[in-house]
Amino acid sequence: MTATTDPYMQLLGLKTQLLEPGKAVVAAQVKPEHLNIHGSCHGGFLYSLADAAFALASNSHGTPAVALSTQMQYFKAVRAGEYLEAHASEENLGRRTATYRIEIRSGERVVALFTGTVFRMEASG
Repeated sequence: MTATTDPYMQLLGLKTQLLEPGKAVVAAQVKPEHLNIHGSCHGGFLYSLADAAFALASNSHGTPAVALSTQMQYFKAVRAGEYLEAHASEENLGRRTATYRIEIRSGERVVALFTGTVFRMEASG
């Protein structure tokens, strides 16, 4: 499955902007259906945006990788109409694990930070 065939990314309207070894950028426009009861962007939508970039970056080396742990901090409220980008960068690449930092940005403003570690599986042959 690739970024263009990931059904969950398609459902949420997430678009891959960049995919390189150890890096990914995924973008989305915040729509009214992405809002919570307070009228700001739902944390689950922000998490899903970051998680999509995490998945793409961590699988970009051709070795299947699955999440071991993640953590999310929410810094700023996001409103409908804002354009968001999740910038994933590889912080550490080991033989069996790798760790990534994903900043969610609205323009120059960092609105949330996601960190995650994956388990790198051996390719089946």
